[in-house]
Amino acid sequence: MSSLTASVLVERIAQSNLPKVDFKNLEFGKYISDHMLLAEYKNGQWQTPRVVPFGELKMDPGILALHYGQAVFEGMKAYRMNDGNISVFRAYKHHQRLNRSLDRMCMPAVPEEIFINGLHTLLETDQAWIPNGEGSSLYIRPLVFASESRLGVKISDLYKLVIMTSPVGPYYSKPLRVKVEETYVRAAEGGVGFAKCAGNYGASFYPTKMAREQGYDQVLWTDARDHQYIDEAGTMNVMFVLNNKLVTPKLTTAILDGITRDSILTLAKELNMEAEERKVSLDDLVDGFKNGTLTEAFGAGTAAVVSNIEVINIHSKDYQLPKAGPESFQQRVKQKLYSIRHGNEPDTHQWNYVIPIK
Repeated sequence: MSSLTASVLVERIAQSNLPKVDFKNLEFGKYISDHMLLAEYKNGQWQTPRVVPFGELKMDPGILALHYGQAVFEGMKAYRMNDGNISVFRAYKHHQRLNRSLDRMCMPAVPEEIFINGLHTLLETDQAWIPNGEGSSLYIRPLVFASESRLGVKISDLYKLVIMTSPVGPYYSKPLRVKVEETYVRAAEGGVGFAKCAGNYGASFYPTKMAREQGYDQVLWTDARDHQYIDEAGTMNVMFVLNNKLVTPKLTTAILDGITRDSILTLAKELNMEAEERKVSLDDLVDGFKNGTLTEAFGAGTAAVVSNIEVINIHSKDYQLPKAGPESFQQRVKQKLYSIRHGNEPDTHQWNYVIPIK
């Protein structure tokens, strides 16, 4: 065992579930890999992490996470590189964001050593689960939740860290139809919109359900005060090509600081695309549709990667975007991200956390 993983205990599964996986048809989130990482927080510190067979966790219905919402998660991906090694995209950036979310929810930070070493050991253990098909990856779901059992509103003294993984294909298989949400709110400034906490997603289900019943795939959230400025989409940040510039809403405490968003803004310079972070109003979008200067819209996120938007419904009217061809910015940046993650071009930004496979 390497020194890197020596502090992580490993208990291997008796019989792998890998033969049950249809790697040619990877429905997102359907399959869970053989093992998971577990660590407990008690007596004011995180305990030694363990890699154990994936399975049920023993807990009772009094745990504080279920009652008062102390639950935070992340979404990451690992890729099979062209040399056979494993790359985890921007692992340290994800760890930093996890700890920012934990801080907002009054939960203890996870030390880098536990997070990175534990993830390293987990992926080494389940390396056979990492697919190598076009558009496929191993989705990584770190989760931290309050595990103290007690009634009464309080900050928990006990927590659990779980990391599970799942071989996945594309999150969206076709271009998206999205509806601008002008009634319901995902998050308000000063709240927890910037944190990746469980409640943000539960609160979005009802308006998303209504949008889907009307024929749309997702909602575009607007600001809580005026419903006049775009915040983000249901499962991703959103970006536009407007007046030949890459434009995306400026980060606020209501918007998640997306890792893919950050990566695309960095790569835009290398692709000779001027990028601008600013408020994006509904009027900006409507005017862009009318005068032809809004030429692209796409979602950006770990699960969604780069997902083309073909229709935006604004004020109950559908606006159609041009087809995103191979020379579009979104296709070029999507290909560049793919090349970096798979080792097809130099990782000049040192984004890949590489796990050598012998």
